Amino acid sequence: MRLLLICPHFRPDLYAATGEVMTQLVESLAELDHNIDVVTSLPWYHRHDVEPEWRGRPWRTETTEWGRIVRAWPFPTTKINVPARAAGFLAQTALASGLAATLGRHDAVIGMSPPIFFGDAAWLAARRSRAPFVFNTQDIFPDIAVQLGALTNPRVIELARRHELSVYRRADAITVLSEDQADNVRAKLAGRNETDADKIRIIANCIDVDRITPVDWDNWYRRRHGLLDKTVVMYSGNVGLSQSFDLIRAGAETWAADERVHFVINGEGAARDQVEAWARDLDNVSIVDFGQRDEIPDILGAADLHLILLKSGLAASSTPSKLYGILAAGRPILASIDTGSEVDVVVRRSGAGLSVAPDDPWAFVQALEKLLADPEELRSMGKRARGYAETCLTPAAQAEAYDTLLRDLIPRRRSSG
Repeated sequence: MRLLLICPHFRPDLYAATGEVMTQLVESLAELDHNIDVVTSLPWYHRHDVEPEWRGRPWRTETTEWGRIVRAWPFPTTKINVPARAAGFLAQTALASGLAATLGRHDAVIGMSPPIFFGDAAWLAARRSRAPFVFNTQDIFPDIAVQLGALTNPRVIELARRHELSVYRRADAITVLSEDQADNVRAKLAGRNETDADKIRIIANCIDVDRITPVDWDNWYRRRHGLLDKTVVMYSGNVGLSQSFDLIRAGAETWAADERVHFVINGEGAARDQVEAWARDLDNVSIVDFGQRDEIPDILGAADLHLILLKSGLAASSTPSKLYGILAAGRPILASIDTGSEVDVVVRRSGAGLSVAPDDPWAFVQALEKLLADPEELRSMGKRARGYAETCLTPAAQAEAYDTLLRDLIPRRRSSG
């Protein structure tokens, strides 16, 4: 099959977790002998500005052994400025749509959201080829923006919800990461068309278990940051508005007198300034910038315990992709997240850690105390985490799920004209 994938991030733009996810998906589909064109952004996520070596042209094209990559100018803005960010996404979508039109016909088109506008670009490309359009939803928009207070104008919210529904209805299939996300989309489509609910497929993200493997705890990352003799509790990922960093503050204050326990926040994002403001008063908290892609196994492996923090009500719209890297690294997890969400279910099913209700400092600290009191059990949880990743989250399994879906959709689309 000849496929087209439209996504906001792709190798080497891997500071965004979805860049890793989409790169793995394409490379795994290529191993199934598909020819793939990718329309994506010039690398920009790390600094929220196009990387210096990629500037100078509004788009670039490169040829690979499996197809072509076309990178468009992303019109970068910060996440905090929502109107400017929306305008940037619209401009990028228009540019991406024009570039996709130069790539010829395809048997199927996959568009990733967010940004939701990439669904429109993918739909247009699919119409030109008379091919099925698969809408890949990593986070559900506008729900996530409304719940975080980034969108507050009722008229804008209503327009965004209408747009969301229009993309769902135009898609031949909608892939989501979890059952709670599927329920979210299913409820919005309920009663509108009896076949709409059949569009929804759950296909979890994957992780490259050959690239991210368990490493020794006492590695260069610990040495560089003075952590060799510490029990390291780490949050690694986007330091954004959807995470409850007050829980780390509660934990750090609880262990302030214990020099053995140290909290590390490894990442950058819209909430980092706020986090740095209270962390200055705590000697047992370190805030570290993102590392390079090849450093990720050592960064994840430097922790004795990883944290996944998502504010109440957000799990139906977003599944933290950091879950997969932690599992592959063979490290235990303490998750503060909605009960019954995908992360909660995976953590409990795999035996990789504990999960508590979100935004509850007392429950979080109690669980943290239980975990830190039993280092041997922490190591056992890490081994179970790795075993789960090797069994359930491989790129090959994800690619096979998409391959099966596309082979089902293409004949139906052709027969419908």
